[in-house]
Amino acid sequence: MAKESMRAAILTGPGQAEVTELPRPLPAAGQVRVKIEGCGVCGSNLSLWEGRPWFQYPREPGAPGHEGWGVIDRVGANVPESLIGQRVAMLSYRAFAEYDIADAQQVVPLPASLAEQPFPGEALGCVMNIFRRSQLRPGQNVAIVGAGFLGAALVQLTAGAGARPIAISRRSYALDVAAQAGAALTIPMRDHKQIIDQVMEATSGRGCEVVIEAVGEQWPLDLAGELTAERGRLVIAGYHQDARSVNMQLWNWRGLDVINAHERAPEAYVSGMRDAVSAVETGKLDPTPLYTHSFPLAELSIALSGLKERPEGMLKTWVTP
Repeated sequence: MAKESMRAAILTGPGQAEVTELPRPLPAAGQVRVKIEGCGVCGSNLSLWEGRPWFQYPREPGAPGHEGWGVIDRVGANVPESLIGQRVAMLSYRAFAEYDIADAQQVVPLPASLAEQPFPGEALGCVMNIFRRSQLRPGQNVAIVGAGFLGAALVQLTAGAGARPIAISRRSYALDVAAQAGAALTIPMRDHKQIIDQVMEATSGRGCEVVIEAVGEQWPLDLAGELTAERGRLVIAGYHQDARSVNMQLWNWRGLDVINAHERAPEAYVSGMRDAVSAVETGKLDPTPLYTHSFPLAELSIALSGLKERPEGMLKTWVTP
């Protein structure tokens, strides 16, 4: 019998993507197959789209899609067949496709209350893990450097926790979204000294007890360190693909606690995804205003290019097969 087919995107080179048809993958023991409804486009995809000397092409079909969600349509050995038909978010790595495989322990059920909503689980799980590791307390000043999807969601959580979020972004649209999400102060990311002056004025000269860097570039990292108060907490949430330098004299002198908020253990990602489901279901987090653009699989190149160009009005994009 002929194998059932599916479509998947392939990055064939820097700035190049095409859609191909190939057999649907079959789940091995302990795995499930998910019929993809959508897959978020992540800022970490940008370096692969642009190309770096250490990347090799073509990439695997469906890669680097890792923010997928959909419905389980097939299970492997040792997985209950009752899971078939369950809508889930998933931790997988080839979800720019019509189907992808995930370990049964790395899918998170989506309740009926979230039906019809996009749910890029891995991205939302990262938000929850960053928030948890920030360890902020009510009343603290919290600067969030970078107010894209990640930053805007953190503004929501920070305000909801009784802290005072200060959003800093290059884009006026992002600052408007951050203000609607609960930012006590929004600052355009244009002039280094002016930003520091505004933050110091807003914090009576102390700086912020917690600063979350959510851009992944050198200047925002430098800025974040200078905004952090003595004995404050600097949380690095931006995806830094290239080498960086840090001002260790400043970090040492101020006695900063520096936290790399990126997780690597799959169980930590899945735990964050479960927390995200709970947060969205209870209204602690409302990501729907942050979902702005959807593209069909054939237009993946447009979605990826948007990561660099950041047109006005674009925050979180996803691809639908």
